[in-house]
Amino acid sequence: MRFIIIVAFILIIGSLASALFFMMRDRGRTPNMMRSLMLRVGFSVALFLFILFANWMGWIHSTGIHMSP
Repeated sequence: MRFIIIVAFILIIGSLASALFFMMRDRGRTPNMMRSLMLRVGFSVALFLFILFANWMGWIHSTGIHMSP
């Protein structure tokens, strides 16, 4: 489970870095930056949905925040 989440975070950071690279190099004139940002959003949404699915399946358990009264 940790491996999947770590890989997803690496993909998100990598696509953000490539968007920054294309923004600096192309100045936004080509669709490369938009494609990279679109992938980053897609990876983020997929990771969020996977965490919700893993919680529903019982693969992970939320501990909650214990607040003292």
